[in-house]
Amino acid sequence: MKFNVALTLLLVSLVGIAIQGCHCKVVQFIFGDSLSDVGNNKNLPRSLAQASLPYYGIDFGNGLPNGRFTNGRTVADIIGDNTGLPRPPAFLDPSLTEDVILENGVNYASGGGGILNETGGFFIQRFSLWRQIELFQGTTELIKSKLGKQAAKFFQDARFVVALGSNDFINNYLMPVYTDSWTYNDETFIEYLMETLQKQLLALHNLGARKLMVFGLGPMGCIPLQRVLSTSGQCQERANKLALSFNKAASNLLVNLASKLPNASFKFGDAYDVVNDVIRNPYKYGFNNSDSPCCSLGNIRPALTCLPTSTLCEDRSKYVFWDEYHPSDSANELIANELIKKFGFLDVNSHAPAPAPESAIAPSPDE
Repeated sequence: MKFNVALTLLLVSLVGIAIQGCHCKVVQFIFGDSLSDVGNNKNLPRSLAQASLPYYGIDFGNGLPNGRFTNGRTVADIIGDNTGLPRPPAFLDPSLTEDVILENGVNYASGGGGILNETGGFFIQRFSLWRQIELFQGTTELIKSKLGKQAAKFFQDARFVVALGSNDFINNYLMPVYTDSWTYNDETFIEYLMETLQKQLLALHNLGARKLMVFGLGPMGCIPLQRVLSTSGQCQERANKLALSFNKAASNLLVNLASKLPNASFKFGDAYDVVNDVIRNPYKYGFNNSDSPCCSLGNIRPALTCLPTSTLCEDRSKYVFWDEYHPSDSANELIANELIKKFGFLDVNSHAPAPAPESAIAPSPDE
């Protein structure tokens, strides 16, 4: 009799689980470029866009290079930590399995990648957004084979982040070695980007993405590389205007898609003003340098990557930029916290403790 009761309760429980769907954690699927890459390019042996040399990762975990293009954490790392989302591993992480995906999601971001397939071609190996979406499609098939019908709810509950676009300008349109630079003008190039991005977002929706945020561009004309390439050392305003135009067009695109796609919560995250204010008024935020990289070869600029022979600034927490392209951990933390406040991000896995911060800015090796 007791066995029959126990068996009945077990069957009722299993039926209940089947009806309610997947009781999985909410995870992230991140599509991006070097600002979000956590190790994909490190595992692309022919890629020229890598963060595999010291001093990358010096303020993260064991201090060794981990594939992040900064001294510590990315903005995505910090937003995830502060909102109860696990840190998704790189797609090319050798330890990635179905169970790891269900617990942590996946990060497909790739340094040098862009919305367009042709962007960043001189880096040889990188994942464009189209390629990242193809890899995600493989992930959906893997999870469907494990969860069956419950996989649909897993992906519907997941958070999707798309954060690309700056390389389409800096490592494509604004460089005369690319045909796009003379095929389009400013207006038609942004139209080309939006037409492509729309197809990509529709593809993600068809693959199950429902809660998705596209992040806009910051003032890319103010990164150290753009400043040093100008004649005055000031921000290159044409690049900044292109970023603003991109953001306006992408925002309109997201509003349009959200109104048409079923059950879609598609949002645009405009961080331009936040990042611009940090760069224009660094002292207001506790920084003392926002125009040059912490890791540099002194007067030999631009050094397109941080090298073991580079010299580090005395206090990494006071520099907005880590190298010629990328923000420092301290800047990423400030930007992430401002975005959390601006967009009202909530803790989605409140029962799960956030990872302890892995970044504690240490003195430079030569201090």
